[in-house]
Amino acid sequence: MVERGMAWAFVRYTDVYAGDERKAKRAKIGIWRGPSLPAWKYRSKRWETASNNAPEGCAIKGNISSCGKIYHTPWSKWYAKTGINTSKGERWFCNEAEAVAAGWRAAR
Repeated sequence: MVERGMAWAFVRYTDVYAGDERKAKRAKIGIWRGPSLPAWKYRSKRWETASNNAPEGCAIKGNISSCGKIYHTPWSKWYAKTGINTSKGERWFCNEAEAVAAGWRAAR
């Protein structure tokens, strides 16, 4: 996938695919045809923005709906549309492990 320009080489853990990424980038194929942002940078930017606007920097929204207790990370497609009403038991979480430990599940 990296060689065909369909994925980034995640060199934080291994550089096995770094050469394939350089080739794809030089050839301007797949994600290298234009501007793109790796998923980890996208999520990091979304997290930073959400943290700046969340109580105590805890950016994960714990929402209660007819589907149960669901948490939304800042990169979730429902994040912007999800409101938190603390009087209904909804709450904010600082990380996903905290949400799971409290009995909430990730949005699907």
